Amino acid sequence: MKTWFITGAGRGFGRVWTEAALRRGDRVVATARRPETLDLLRDEYGPSILALPLDVTDRAAVVSAIDRAVAVFGRIDVVVNNAGYGLFGMIEETTEQQAREQLETNFFGALWVTQAVLPVLRRQGSGHLLQVSSLGGVAAFATLGLYNASKWALEGMSDALAQEVGPLGIKVTIVEPGPYGTDWSGGSAVHTAEIEAYEPIRAARRAGAAARAPEDPGNTAAEMLALADATEPPLRAFLGGYPAPIVQKIYQQRLDTWGLS
Repeated sequence: MKTWFITGAGRGFGRVWTEAALRRGDRVVATARRPETLDLLRDEYGPSILALPLDVTDRAAVVSAIDRAVAVFGRIDVVVNNAGYGLFGMIEETTEQQAREQLETNFFGALWVTQAVLPVLRRQGSGHLLQVSSLGGVAAFATLGLYNASKWALEGMSDALAQEVGPLGIKVTIVEPGPYGTDWSGGSAVHTAEIEAYEPIRAARRAGAAARAPEDPGNTAAEMLALADATEPPLRAFLGGYPAPIVQKIYQQRLDTWGLS
């Protein structure tokens, strides 16, 4: 039996992974801004789930949630830094507040959870951090510049973290999903005020997205359980079939640019 700590567990990937862990008999500390979204899971799984309210941008609240998790379950084995959202808009259109809020949630939120849980994992001499990035953490796309920035920051921090905590028995995996049918680009998204000059670029991005059928987020459950169970997990893991060819092409272009091919 593993004990999971999952942020953003109320919907999307977080909900899928919370349900998958509970179904197989694990225990889950499921955090969400609106913990009432987890009421049905509490009714079904009872003491196996601890649902906590959490805004990951509140560092003190993050520390309290970790303390509560350990007080109830005694340990934490798997940490899933999943809370986040998409900010859609051109760089010029993005306000200071929008930029700061994007980084506060997608990057600093994950940093606060990571810092708060590391003393617990060090005492145990074990644990696995699954840092949920994105294809947008490896590749950059027009209309997603600040989202890209937040995920690239998460990837850089997590890569260094793996080198720091690996000798202490703690594992780190950067999870990079492609396009899935969550509400990342729907209800949870934030959009900038549009500048008309960018409309052709925006239209091209919309057309590309419309031509691509998103994958079912439920299909990621088995992959995440396998990553959590892996004795020697990878530093990076794609979810879905879409990211690999995109990243291969991008890295070849980078090698060509650097003159190393």
